Amino acid sequence: MSSADHGAPVTDAEVRRLFAHLAFNAQYPALILAVSGGPDSTALMVLAARWRKTLKHRVKLIAVTVDHGLRPEAKREAQSVKKLARSLRIEHRTLRWTGPKPKTGLQEAARHARYRLLAGASQKAGGVPVLTAHTRDDQAETVLFRMMRGSGVAGLAGMRGGNLMPGYEDAKIELFRPLLDVPKSRLIATLRAAKISYAEDPSNRDPRFARPRLRELMPLLAAEGLTAERLARLASRVLRIEMTLYDALNAALLKLAPGPWPDKGPVTIDAGDFQSLSEEIGLRMLERIINWVGNEGPAELGKLEPLYEALMDAIDFRPFRRTLAGAVVTLDQGKIRVEQAPRRRSAPNGAAPKPP
Repeated sequence: MSSADHGAPVTDAEVRRLFAHLAFNAQYPALILAVSGGPDSTALMVLAARWRKTLKHRVKLIAVTVDHGLRPEAKREAQSVKKLARSLRIEHRTLRWTGPKPKTGLQEAARHARYRLLAGASQKAGGVPVLTAHTRDDQAETVLFRMMRGSGVAGLAGMRGGNLMPGYEDAKIELFRPLLDVPKSRLIATLRAAKISYAEDPSNRDPRFARPRLRELMPLLAAEGLTAERLARLASRVLRIEMTLYDALNAALLKLAPGPWPDKGPVTIDAGDFQSLSEEIGLRMLERIINWVGNEGPAELGKLEPLYEALMDAIDFRPFRRTLAGAVVTLDQGKIRVEQAPRRRSAPNGAAPKPP
């Protein structure tokens, strides 16, 4: 989509293209739409209904609204979504995040709760895909946010248009973001053209949270040339690099540690062969094995890098043993061995337990 049409409604031709990869498959009895009632997710529901009309076969759409129980307006907003869904002939369900809420890390906890509830809705419907309304603007914010945190290549690739739902990879719940290349302004224009109202969540402007603060910076960055479109383009280019590295890692694993791997390890690699790998592939191989074997993962890049450096320094000179993400990495007699770390024992009198 060109920068010239940022304020134009989404056309029917674009709708067909945006949802083309979701052409109905008999294994999917339905599609779950994550709809909060805000402009992006409301537009997702409207566009999905338009897309369904272009199909020769019927696709069941189920809109799911998650009420986090954090704002009194949420119940009314869920009712508005239900009313619009009914007019579009889309089923609607409201799911609630119940129980105590954390005092810190609230937005992250709310995100995990939302995915948990959406995963449950997917499984109830037969393990069907979940569609979210992430936009180009969200992609730009994600790239900036991950830059701020010092992310590696995988993080700077941003969100993907389709992958497995975070935290539910074992259940193989697919997550699609069909609007990831659409500017938010075009979704708002689409709703205005259809005279459809939407809600505004005040937490999206709350300066206590990092993302709203980044959102406030976006116009200033755009004035200097760092637009959402360019940040999204950066993510797509980095994704190409990420996929190439992913293939290179898999090829190296087939050579050095072909598997199958036991759930708790050990996984053993020849230290000389490992030493011959490029630093990036070596890091990724170590990360992949630690995440497979350990029970406290995923391993953080900032902790993985010094472990890798210490391991490389130890090769050819001395034995090595270090723990990360619930896995123990040892080096002895020319072999690198990764196995699950023993459970930490509680120390008496409240003292900190000694590391294994």
